[in-house]
Amino acid sequence: MSNIKRRHFLQLAGSTLATVGISQLDIMHQGDRYGQVLAQNTSRKLALLVGINQYSGIIPPLKGCVTDVQLQQELLVHRFGFNPQNILTLTDQQATRKGILTAFEEHLINQAKPGDVVVFHFSGHGSRVIDPDRDQPDGFNSTLVPIDSKLPEGYPITGGVVSDIMGHTLFLLMSALNTENVTVVLDSCHSGGGTRGNLRVRSRFGGDKLQPSPVELDYQKQWLRRLNLSPEQFIELRRKNVAKGVVIASAKRDELAVDMTFSDFHAGAFTYSLTQYLWQQTNNQSINNAIINVGRNTATLAYNQGRYQNPQVESNLSQENTNPPIYFTPKKQSQRKL
Repeated sequence: MSNIKRRHFLQLAGSTLATVGISQLDIMHQGDRYGQVLAQNTSRKLALLVGINQYSGIIPPLKGCVTDVQLQQELLVHRFGFNPQNILTLTDQQATRKGILTAFEEHLINQAKPGDVVVFHFSGHGSRVIDPDRDQPDGFNSTLVPIDSKLPEGYPITGGVVSDIMGHTLFLLMSALNTENVTVVLDSCHSGGGTRGNLRVRSRFGGDKLQPSPVELDYQKQWLRRLNLSPEQFIELRRKNVAKGVVIASAKRDELAVDMTFSDFHAGAFTYSLTQYLWQQTNNQSINNAIINVGRNTATLAYNQGRYQNPQVESNLSQENTNPPIYFTPKKQSQRKL
């Protein structure tokens, strides 16, 4: 499905709405009634959306990640008032390690100012590599798998380095943003391989035989210098909290993120639930309330596929802003038809 129109999405989604107890007609009526969200004048809204289906080699391809990007783009523009020109998308061959990092730097870090809203969404495989600092008891750091990250020749008999983007790197990039209104959405997971029977999950094999690349570790050192952080300070900050704003993960650390097949399209169970839920809401949704409800929907979809998937939220918010609206953007009503 190369392009998803708003009405087309709702029509395609109709066959699965009964799963979460909502009729297609209800959503169509609410969408027609409340229409497009008007942009706020007080801040700029920037988004980088990444989706990768076309993994190759022994890394199983996915089917719903590019659709996730399309769904999120529609949602941000038409329900949260993002200017389309301020949304950058990277899909499949565009989403190399260098492409993702460069886009994050140029589109988000270089442009964001205090008070601006920033959204980074990644749909694709996650994995794990050996963590030199052993932040977690298992000794691994979660990663995002770009299109050009390949498993070492001979894996899993032999190990080696991979060109993944480490969670530590994402922490540094988030730290460099000149705004606190940051939302990171990760529709990926890090527990095992990419298929379970006929079910596709968003996780590439990883573990104690995979190491971060020297290029990745050097990139982190460059950012430490730019942020004036010592390695010890970096470790201390990571172990306290996320860098800033909110990080929404589609599944717990030991769970699988499901790449769903619907009636005639594919999407992530979490991104589909998130888009569908936020699309139909007529009032402001706090992050906590939204993810509780989206989590129920996601868990139901995954459970029907024989899996457990429970989205998680981590945040680093000020005491004055402990439960902000989702995407740090209040919704506004408009009379425009969808």
